Amino acid sequence: MDALPENKKIVLFDGVCNLCDGAVKFIIEHDKKDVFRFASLQSDLGRKLIAERGLDPEELDSVVLIEPGVAYYRKSTAALEISRELSGGYSLLKNFLALPEGFRDLIYDFVAANRYKWYGKKESCMIPTPALKEKFLD
Repeated sequence: MDALPENKKIVLFDGVCNLCDGAVKFIIEHDKKDVFRFASLQSDLGRKLIAERGLDPEELDSVVLIEPGVAYYRKSTAALEISRELSGGYSLLKNFLALPEGFRDLIYDFVAANRYKWYGKKESCMIPTPALKEKFLD
């Protein structure tokens, strides 16, 4: 595997989920400091990064945020850690980290379990435009 980009946080997302696709576009739009890079959970790189962290790629249905050499986060914690870096006041969402993780993840899991029903599913992962290609690792 090629070396991961330095000083970048990696967001692993469900590449066939319309909600997740919208979330990635939202993050890119509000990532004014160019903090994030992206890979789908279904990609070879995504599966490798998941396995390296001892997670089962077949059972994973949540966003994963990886800070190489530091930590990784899943579910609501990943979403809120991502919000820390976003422009436009979205960094204030980090205050929800004060709520118990179990409570936050109950809400996250409910949305995750219904995301395909509510938002739909694509046949294949998103193909980034040439202008956004540098933000994607797969």
